[in-house]
Amino acid sequence: MEVFGTIVRFFQNGGLFMYPIVIILAIGLAIAIERYIYLTRSESGNRKLWEKLQPLLSNGDYAGAFEVASKSDAAVGQVLAYGISRLRTSTNRQDVEMSMEESLLEVTPQLEKRTHYLAVLANVATLLGLLGTIMGLIAGFTAVANVNPAEKADLLSASISVAMNTTAFGLIVAIPLLLLHAILQTRTTALVDSIEMASVKFLNTTRTTEPA
Repeated sequence: MEVFGTIVRFFQNGGLFMYPIVIILAIGLAIAIERYIYLTRSESGNRKLWEKLQPLLSNGDYAGAFEVASKSDAAVGQVLAYGISRLRTSTNRQDVEMSMEESLLEVTPQLEKRTHYLAVLANVATLLGLLGTIMGLIAGFTAVANVNPAEKADLLSASISVAMNTTAFGLIVAIPLLLLHAILQTRTTALVDSIEMASVKFLNTTRTTEPA
């Protein structure tokens, strides 16, 4: 209970700017949780689909592979379905590769969706913390302008202490959001790399010809 009371006092002493920072924290956490769940499901779906497609591709059963890939919601399925579809009309390796790259350009924004907002929210939280501190200092200096000189030091130090709470809270929110952004960005990059690797493996199993 003592810890909870300390947190409540810290929040109350921070002033009005603490509330928008809390809203930013809630939005950031919601985005991070949603993206984490989505990326986890995407990784699992891609892995399971590739395990189904690999033996079909190795055996040259492109019709079966296309049917499995086109019915799947996995990102790797969408990319490989484009490649297999292109393979039906052209055996040129470059044509098939370009077709899958085009599909990857459509898939990548879905994987990166909303992740960049975490960095933006972290910066906004920091700036709001600084703004809250500045406004608190302005209010503090204004309040002590007409106070007895003997009391000015005590009142001013108290005002500064309260004003700094906003900056501290802004940083407390910003740092985890930046870390979450880095973690999710790394997972997204790894996921895109795995799709590209699956595309290369697919090309290596096909009977395509090099461009003249």
